[in-house]
Amino acid sequence: MSDQLSNAQPQFLTVGEGEAAREIAMLVRPAQAGTGAPALVWLSGYRSDMSGTKAVELDGLAAELGAACIRLDYSGHGLSGGSFGDGTISRWLEEALAVIRHVAPDRIILVGSSMGGWIALRLAQELARQGGPKLAGPKLAGPKLAGMVLIAPAPDFTSELIEPNLKAKERKSLAERGYFEERSQYSPEPNIYTRALIEDGRENRVLDGIIETGCPVHILQGMKDADVPHAHAMKLVEHLPADDVVLTFIRDGDHRLSRPGDIALLLSAVKGIIRSSTNRQMPA
Repeated sequence: MSDQLSNAQPQFLTVGEGEAAREIAMLVRPAQAGTGAPALVWLSGYRSDMSGTKAVELDGLAAELGAACIRLDYSGHGLSGGSFGDGTISRWLEEALAVIRHVAPDRIILVGSSMGGWIALRLAQELARQGGPKLAGPKLAGPKLAGMVLIAPAPDFTSELIEPNLKAKERKSLAERGYFEERSQYSPEPNIYTRALIEDGRENRVLDGIIETGCPVHILQGMKDADVPHAHAMKLVEHLPADDVVLTFIRDGDHRLSRPGDIALLLSAVKGIIRSSTNRQMPA
């Protein structure tokens, strides 16, 4: 990895007001003049951050192509302020939206991993809703969504994957303590799931109707994913009937999809979206 990539300095953006204010760390690679490629936006998974392998490799691709790249740490993650225990989908969505609006690229490709895939889908909905005719104008219209690449996406994971499988002791802990803990295979620290996260997750469901992103979507899903079963990716595709969707199954792939071959598939998927978005920009 070049010094240009490894020595990038984070910037900080204050999101929220009063007691809800938190400093959100972001790494922003500016586009090189004249490339015209959409900005790449990295959205991490639960308890992951912008310094992970896939995020760094995406930034490397942006450097190679002369494209902008925007990475951020949600509150309670990585270099950002705020408490992890206060985190909800709504809160992390607000932060991602604030960072995108602050950097203000013209066009973006959202690259979301696991929970980041859920946040990407909610971002598409919010950008469409807030940029509609009633909010016309350059400052409110926001960037155009040129495409999405979703890696082991986990939309609605709180209601679809956690709540149905809660054990009695976990339900009791949620009721009495407001959270429960679960051993993590990726960290010595346990995963913590709060009652606020689960209740807020119900308010951010996307698998309860048709999702219209208005852009091409490429989903990468491991078939040996122990965290998000590959049937979940198939269910997501059913909710994207209006979009150009490619679903790539990786037969021996796990949840992280961080092996060199997995990374190559990710970068190829992103380049494919860039090519298709460039073609759509060309005059007929």
